[in-house]
Amino acid sequence: MTEDEPPLDVDPVVPPEERGRTLRLAGWLAAVTLAGVVAAWTIWATGSPTEADLREEARLVGKQELLIGVKDDSPGVALLDPKTGRYEGFDIEIAYMVAAELGFSPRQVRFLAIETEDRGRMQAMDRDGRFATVDLVVATFSVTAERTAQIYMSEPYLETEQTVVTRRDHEDVSSLGDLAGEKACTLATSTSEGKLREARATPVSKNRISECVAGLRAGKYDAVTTDAAILAGFVAKYANELRAHDIGLTTPERWGIATGRNRALRTLVNLALYRSYANPQDRRWEKAFDTYLAPLQQANGRQQVAMAEQPLIDEPDVRRWPWERDVP
Repeated sequence: MTEDEPPLDVDPVVPPEERGRTLRLAGWLAAVTLAGVVAAWTIWATGSPTEADLREEARLVGKQELLIGVKDDSPGVALLDPKTGRYEGFDIEIAYMVAAELGFSPRQVRFLAIETEDRGRMQAMDRDGRFATVDLVVATFSVTAERTAQIYMSEPYLETEQTVVTRRDHEDVSSLGDLAGEKACTLATSTSEGKLREARATPVSKNRISECVAGLRAGKYDAVTTDAAILAGFVAKYANELRAHDIGLTTPERWGIATGRNRALRTLVNLALYRSYANPQDRRWEKAFDTYLAPLQQANGRQQVAMAEQPLIDEPDVRRWPWERDVP
């Protein structure tokens, strides 16, 4: 090579000890990366169940029809039109909302009438008079410690309170104690029955609230007591005959959805309620309230029908990827 020729490109000689350090560093980085992947996969594989896992565990995969037990005699809450065979009311809309989140269209939902005493057993009756086990109970079912010790119930979807309804000529009722010695009708196995006994009233238990109201109008009972949201529709319907009394109870009645012994389904129902609560664009709950319960307030005077906001619900423990965390 002459002085005018450019120098040849020659790879620099890397000392053996430098090559060893580079290889060791690369190996260490690979090991750390592999450990991170293994750790992430272990957490993913052994952590909380995914929504898909829950659907399978809840036996929803491949299911073509969702059976839901509902009341059929409560205007504003859940009422069956005998002419059309259609159900309507606040509970019905909540049931449709949850069913949609579970993957069922309105056509795949079948409502069955359920009486108060059968809610815990998840037993409802079809139109042929046969009992069937339902998947969900959305039927003015207050969440209590006693009930949740026996069956799985969701977080509350409505908050109301106990009230008393009388004929319009009855004296003012400011507490259950004012019914002492009087005959008061309520729903069997409801949370109201025990409170009547404590107040030294004479409780009469019925499985259908419409029977209580019919008896009150006929003069068989002095009063009817149960949740305000249940009775509000009757007060509005018979405004010239009945009136509601605010009895000042501070213990709220919070309605939940029963899933029987199906724990995975309970989690999925909570997830559906959480999505409704957390997503400001989801107005299905508000629409149901404004359509069926809010219009009843005027006829019920000072007795609040129900809280006009969906109850707070924490996010259920369902596994999601980090980029899904901001998605309700």
